[in-house]
Amino acid sequence: MSSSIPKTMRQLLQPSIQSPNLILTTAPIPTPTTPDDVLVRVHACSPCAGELLWAKNFPDAIPKDKEMVPCQDLAGTVVAAPADSGFGPGDRVFCRISAERAGTAREYALAKVGELARISEGLGWVEAAATPLSALTAWQGLFVHGGLEVEGVKGNQDARERNARKRVLVTGAAGGVGSWVVQLAALAGATVVAVCGTGKEEIVRKMGASEVVDYTRMSIREWFARDSEARMVDLVIDVVGGKTLADCWLAVRDGGNLISVNTPPDLVKPAGLEKELAKSAFFIVEPSGSNLAEIGELIHLDRVAPVVDSVWPLEQFAQAFAKLESGHAKANRKLYQECGWNQKPGSERGPSVLTADNSCRFLTSKCWIN
Repeated sequence: MSSSIPKTMRQLLQPSIQSPNLILTTAPIPTPTTPDDVLVRVHACSPCAGELLWAKNFPDAIPKDKEMVPCQDLAGTVVAAPADSGFGPGDRVFCRISAERAGTAREYALAKVGELARISEGLGWVEAAATPLSALTAWQGLFVHGGLEVEGVKGNQDARERNARKRVLVTGAAGGVGSWVVQLAALAGATVVAVCGTGKEEIVRKMGASEVVDYTRMSIREWFARDSEARMVDLVIDVVGGKTLADCWLAVRDGGNLISVNTPPDLVKPAGLEKELAKSAFFIVEPSGSNLAEIGELIHLDRVAPVVDSVWPLEQFAQAFAKLESGHAKANRKLYQECGWNQKPGSERGPSVLTADNSCRFLTSKCWIN
C-alpha cells in the first residue's frame, strides 16, 4: 500500500453487542487479506435502523469475531485493489458491505470486488452513500423476488408493456426503501399503489405512484374493501410488517407475489383466508456491485434519485443514531465523512466536503422523505 496512507484512523465501534452504545476510537488501517479485498478511503457512510441490535438478536447471522464497526454502506475512493479487479487507485466507488464483516463508519474500509460499483459522474459522496441499502433492497424485491421484468427500467418496450399489466402495492412508500420501490416499479412500467402517511401524497405521486393510500385515515383492509375487484394487486412489496402486512394478504390476488423485508408473510396470514400465492417470501438484501452499477446508471440518467436528509459531524454519532432510531428522519440515514477532499456534493446533498483538514465528519442522510 502507498506510504502516504496513515498508520491509524478514526472509527466508530460498538464495544459490546449487548448494548447499542458506540464509541469513537482510533484503530489501525485495515489490511487486505483475501484476493478480492479492496481498500477504500471512506467519504460517506450510511447506517441502518436497528443494526446495533443485529448481533444480539441474530447471533447466527453475525460472526462472533466480527469487528463491530457499524454502517455497511459507503461511498469513497479506491486506495488499493487487486490487479485483475477492474478497479484501481483513485476510482470513485460505492457499495454495501456484507453485514458479516466490519462496517464503514471509519476512515478506511475493506470491500469485496463483487460489492463495488463506480459512482457515476455528477453523483456526490453523500448521494452515493445514501443509495446502496435502500436501492438494492427495492431492486431485488421487485426484479429478483417480485417477478417484474428488469428490462423495463432499461427502456425495453415489450418488458414495459408486460409490466404495465401488473399493479404493485408498496407499504412505507415515502421511506428509504419504499421510495426506491415506487420509483423503480413506475419506471419499469407497472401501476404503483403507494401506502404512506398524511402529507406525503404529492411526494410519492412525483416519484411515480398512480394511487395513494393514507394509512392514517384508512387501513389497507378498508381501502381494498371499498372496491375489491378494481383494487386487487399483483405484487406487494412490504417494509412495515405487522397488521399492515396482514392486510396486504387481502389485497394481493390469487397467484400473486407478497414480498416483505420486515416479516415472513406467512406468519401474519389472516386465519381462514383461502388464498394461494405464487410466492410469499421474506428476504434480506444481498450486496451486489452489478445491481448497484445498473442503479447508478439510472441515477446518472436522472430516471431515479436519492435525496439527502441531514449531515452530522462524526463526533455527534450518538445524536445521529438517536434520530435514526426515533423514526422521525425522512428516509434512510447516512453517515457522511467529509475527509479533506475537494469534492462538492450536488444540490440538496448537504455541505461541501471540507478541505481545510482531514477531520472526518459523520452525517446522516436519506433517500426520500418519510
